[in-house]
Amino acid sequence: MPADVTETVDQAELLGQFQERYRGLISENQELAKKIKNNESQALKLLGAIETLEYLNPAEPTEEKETEGQSDA
Repeated sequence: MPADVTETVDQAELLGQFQERYRGLISENQELAKKIKNNESQALKLLGAIETLEYLNPAEPTEEKETEGQSDA
């Protein structure tokens, strides 16, 4: 901005706008951080459920033997 151009917005008004935007961004960041923590918690629970189901219902041994035989060939 050239030095001879004057500002059309009052500095106090500009300051107020910046502070409002800043508070909004801080609030949004806090909400997103909370959502991330909730998602991480849910993901860990799902992972535990997946591992439990895989442990209780292992893959059929015939499938593993077939893949092992193919790699030896």
